[in-house]
Amino acid sequence: MTQDAIRIEGLAKTYEGGKQALNGVDLTVPAGSVFGLLGPNGAGKSTLINILAGLVTKTAGKVTIWGWDQDVNPRQSRAAIGVMPQELNLDPFFTPRGALEVQAGLYGVPRAERRSDEILEMVGLTDKAEAYARTLSGGMRRRLLLAKALVHSPQVLVLDEPTAGVDIELRQMLWRNVRRLNRERGMTIILTTHYLEEAEEMCDEIAIINHGALVARDSTANLLGQIDRRTMVIVPETQPETLPETPGVETRKREDGSLALSYHADRTSAEDVLNAVHRAGIRIRDVRTEQADLQDVFLELTRSTA
Repeated sequence: MTQDAIRIEGLAKTYEGGKQALNGVDLTVPAGSVFGLLGPNGAGKSTLINILAGLVTKTAGKVTIWGWDQDVNPRQSRAAIGVMPQELNLDPFFTPRGALEVQAGLYGVPRAERRSDEILEMVGLTDKAEAYARTLSGGMRRRLLLAKALVHSPQVLVLDEPTAGVDIELRQMLWRNVRRLNRERGMTIILTTHYLEEAEEMCDEIAIINHGALVARDSTANLLGQIDRRTMVIVPETQPETLPETPGVETRKREDGSLALSYHADRTSAEDVLNAVHRAGIRIRDVRTEQADLQDVFLELTRSTA
């Protein structure tokens, strides 16, 4: 096993008309990790993924996938990666089993080594194996996209917005399969998503791209630790006429009637916040604290580089 599943050095892409989608990105993805690739719309994520998949030609830089230089060994580097795209790009006249067989043939997988039925069972499409793709529901088509990405047993699996617009059942099925692939086969998973709570729960490490540049890359725990903002949530006995006021504390009233007091732990103590509540004459029925989540980190980093 190579130490890095993917190594990207100085990656740049400028489209016709001068639009620069990527600007000198350096990034490594450890082998065996579940890695989040996040960024606002138009940040350059899709361009980066399409370059990895060999669908877009880079302007400059070097890409190595599972030890294979994309320029020197393009076939081997492409065989090392499987991509579940965001778009539902399926031939409506193929059955799921037929689509997997064709995909396996395109990757040169010998018939004796194909695992079409095993993959269909894993994604819950066994009973639809001979149905035309055009008759499948949107969720089933998403499952088929995942299946197609797995036919050649790639070392790296890229999931591009895999749960966009899907129901809870499909989302849970997808994450069960992702954990299984990562745990049992050591497959490296790269995830792009706008559901930041998914990335926070699933990913070991996260990179954030904004305006074509890498603005952060660290373990999920370290990224969450970058923001020391805390929120104390007070449930008052009765609704106060005035809100607590103290320097360095932002107070908001939530729809459920609770009070959210946000502060920076390095400048304001929890005791100062509670004292402000008491000075406002508020009797406390319940209290809890909330720490910054990945959404806070994401907004902070992308806002600072806007």
